[in-house]
Amino acid sequence: MNAPTPTRLLMIEDDARLAQMVTEYLAQSGYEVTHAPDGEKGLEQLPLLQPELVILDLMMPGIDGLEVCRRIRALPNGGAKVPVLMLTAKGDPMDRIIGLELGADDYLPKPFEPRELLARIRAVLRRRGEATAAAATTRATPVLCFGSLEIDRDARTVQVAGKACELTSYQFDLLVALAERAGRVLTRDQIMEAVRGRELEAFDRSIDVHIGRIRNAIEADSKEPKRILTVRGVGYVFAKQQD
Repeated sequence: MNAPTPTRLLMIEDDARLAQMVTEYLAQSGYEVTHAPDGEKGLEQLPLLQPELVILDLMMPGIDGLEVCRRIRALPNGGAKVPVLMLTAKGDPMDRIIGLELGADDYLPKPFEPRELLARIRAVLRRRGEATAAAATTRATPVLCFGSLEIDRDARTVQVAGKACELTSYQFDLLVALAERAGRVLTRDQIMEAVRGRELEAFDRSIDVHIGRIRNAIEADSKEPKRILTVRGVGYVFAKQQD
């Protein structure tokens, strides 16, 4: 019997000792980690390796993690879809918010327990797998249409008036969760439960940041949204009737 193929991860981290520890620990759970010591080498490795997830350090010499994340999201051919888990030694919540705004799917402050890193990796990849499985069960109607907005659950793409919208994997899952429940007001907890895998992320503002990014991508005017509406004191609702 052939051994299962390891899950490929790319770790962009200038701390060689930490990278070695993470590589050895994750190998025990079936993950194959390729280490890039800086942002430039990480960006070079990304299209060659085609990892299923990127572990990205925020504070690095040269190109920092925020710029690397920005460049990953700007890449063609799936750059917006590879999940990014950002690491940082900083404790400022604004760093967390900025990372999420730039497209990171999750955020883990240093120092961290290897078990928590493993749990977060599994959560991010589980969301991806569940989204793919959900799309497979709805192939008869894979595309959700709301006026000029089209959400293709199979292809995991979003278009407005035929123009592609760039969203991270988590933002796509959030949008689908809201669109599938169009007309229903959802609390932040209900949204996180609908997407799943965010039980480790007890940070309501992260939902607000992601919603803001989605609005920037799909709304004609993100400051006066017509598709994803805020219900003050409660949460959000995806409008049934759109342009």
